[in-house]
Order: sequence, then structure tokens, then C-alpha cells
Amino acid sequence: MADVFRLSSSLLSSFSSSLSFLQPGLAPTQKLDKRIYSVANWDVARLAFRPRKRLPSFKVNARVAETEQPKWWEKNAGPNMIDIHSTQEFLGALSQAGDKLVIVEFYGTWCASCRALFPKLCRTAEEHPEILFLKVNFDENKPMCKNLNVKVLPYFHFYRGADGQLESFSCSLAKFQKIKDAILTHNTARCSIGPPKGVGDLSLESL
Repeated sequence: MADVFRLSSSLLSSFSSSLSFLQPGLAPTQKLDKRIYSVANWDVARLAFRPRKRLPSFKVNARVAETEQPKWWEKNAGPNMIDIHSTQEFLGALSQAGDKLVIVEFYGTWCASCRALFPKLCRTAEEHPEILFLKVNFDENKPMCKNLNVKVLPYFHFYRGADGQLESFSCSLAKFQKIKDAILTHNTARCSIGPPKGVGDLSLESL
């Protein structure tokens, strides 16, 4: 047992001597402790700054369903505002209106004045549910518009029962009062004698 202790002491002294050669000026045990401490610190630092393995990432693509908003000319104020897509629809709407005042707006989707005026026209339609408003797209109904002498946009026709066409004029947002004045003039209580006249003698059926 004493031999084993002496052997262990000699190995420790030999190891300390080696360390003292590398770091002169320190006691053998101090050198050994410092060496062990330095190695321990280096291991801890190496572990602390070891790059982490990247975990697999998963991308989730979520699609949000976008509801396409209607274009400005596709909006309607209510059931008393109707889009006209053909001559037959136009004539049918006039004949079914009875004694109601009918205001026809001829517009173009590309017309800036038509777009500016349209919100105010919708408000007017909401204020007058007793009036029928017809919207005629000029580009979809060019032959009919030509026969109705529509040469500028926006353009308005006023019809009522057996009286047929009452008035027609061009109007912009700045002159919207013209439409209000025409409503006051033609939207009075009355009973027509005879069937609705519509466009009168103007023949549009063949268009």
C-alpha cells in the first residue's frame, strides 16, 4: 500500500513538474489547479457556444378569400334602381312602370363625370322609392342610345305613363339641381289615361 502511495506521489510530482515547465513561477499544485480550472472553463465555454441544431421548420400558407367588391356602376340603391342590358329590357321596364315617373340614366363605365354623379343619384333614388331609375350602359347599348339621340354622358331621360318622354338633358354633379327640379315638376300625383307611351313613335324593337 505504501508502494502504491509513493508511486502516486511520484506521478503527481512528475505531472506538476511538467506544468511548472510550461508555467514557471507557480507552485506545482497551483499550476495543476489552474490548468484544471482552465480546461474546465474551456469545456464550459465550448458547450455554451456550441451551435444549436436547427429544427425543421414548416411553412403554412394561409389563403384569405377576398370577396371582390362590385364596381361603381354595378352598385344599386335599391329595388327601384334597375340595370338595363338590352332594348327589350328597356321597353319592358317602361311599359311595366305604369304611372310611375321613370328616370333613365345613360352612362359610361369610363366616364369620370358619370362616376362622380352616381353616388348622389343613388341617394336620390333612396329618397324617392316611388320613382323608377333605369341605368343604361352606353357601350352595351350603342344602337339604342344612338336612336335615342344620346350624344353626351351622363344623359337623362324622364318618362311617365301615357305622357311618354317628358324631358331629356345632360347633367353633371355640379348641375345636379336640374335633376331635382325635374323631379319636382314631373313627380306630381296624377292618373294617366291610356297605356304607358314609353318612347312614343320611336321604333326600337328591331335593335
